[in-house]
Amino acid sequence: MHVKQTGLKRLLLAFGYSVQGFRSGWSEPAFRQEAMAAFFLLPLAWWLGNTWLERAVLAGTVVAVMVVELLNTAMEATVDRVGFELHPLSKKAKDLGSAAVLLSLCFAGVVWAGALWQRFLGG
Repeated sequence: MHVKQTGLKRLLLAFGYSVQGFRSGWSEPAFRQEAMAAFFLLPLAWWLGNTWLERAVLAGTVVAVMVVELLNTAMEATVDRVGFELHPLSKKAKDLGSAAVLLSLCFAGVVWAGALWQRFLGG
């Protein structure tokens, strides 16, 4: 029987599960690449943005890419858990997850390009 945890113990367990999730994410090359890019881009967001809001949007796009990548990885693991046989719905699910990652990367790229344009070309 599963005992539902409450209070501080639940928070500590949830934090532990999140740490395990980051460790699992780190085993994925795409997440590792995005995390390494974030190591440089997050401080750069502080320098590039002129206001708190600009900095938050720049940093937020970087974090959003990582969040979408983790969700895509979780979805792929779930599909693989169900079975490795080729199935149109499995392919569709994985393709949709990949498309979500691509959209987040494109959005981040457009936001960063606009910020760089404004900073260096006065656009």
